[in-house]
Amino acid sequence: MPTCYRHYDRETGVACSNCERPICPDCMTTTPVGMRCPECARDRTQVRSLQSLERRPTLTYALIGVNVVVAIGVFLGGGLLIGYGAVSRETVASGEVWRILTAGFLHVPGNPLHLLFNMFALYILGGLLEPAIGRLRFALIYFVSLLAGSFGALVLQPTGFTIGASGAVFGMMSAAIVVMRNRGISPMESGLGVWLGLNLAITFLIPGISIGGHIGGLVGGGLAALLLFEIGDRVRVPAVVPAAAVAALGALAVAGSLAISGAS
Repeated sequence: MPTCYRHYDRETGVACSNCERPICPDCMTTTPVGMRCPECARDRTQVRSLQSLERRPTLTYALIGVNVVVAIGVFLGGGLLIGYGAVSRETVASGEVWRILTAGFLHVPGNPLHLLFNMFALYILGGLLEPAIGRLRFALIYFVSLLAGSFGALVLQPTGFTIGASGAVFGMMSAAIVVMRNRGISPMESGLGVWLGLNLAITFLIPGISIGGHIGGLVGGGLAALLLFEIGDRVRVPAVVPAAAVAALGALAVAGSLAISGAS
């Protein structure tokens, strides 16, 4: 395997999209036309075009905006939205199925850190993933992670309510690891593996955190990315096939939430 042209002790399977020299994660710069080495990234001219605008993480920004607007609504409404949107087995069993989705856009009132942490993580992960994999696949992974997070929360929490975008965020973490490995980038060298490990430790060590929501989102996002990239790249089928499989995975998470809640 070739080694990075700047770090001779580091093997890598990634090359600069311009000069084609091998580069390690520390030397990679993400551009609209692929990974580039420091010299090529520094020399390139910034050109604003329709293509470059399309590669901006606009869906990420939109999701952050929705979460912030909802948080403001919760604050102004005295928590009324929490009562209508948080998910629990009892409410899903009574037919309020929309809570499986809406819970992922609500955060603990009076605890700005809950919202800030999730939105910061979404900003970082979305800025990394959305331009690299495209808006549609990013949306599929995000919402499947959110739905799987709600399912996981319902599995491990028979009573009480669950809210938060953490399930979706954990799903984006696992999806980013799958995408990195698919493209020859070491998640540990990039720091993402350590970040995920720390967040898992916090999940299990700090009381009051939805373990089921985090693990459910983690598994859902990882499976969605595997279907889209690992299996989708190896099996020569139209792109709509793995996308449909991911959509079916989301539907399965909803069906699981209904079943565990005893919805009729």
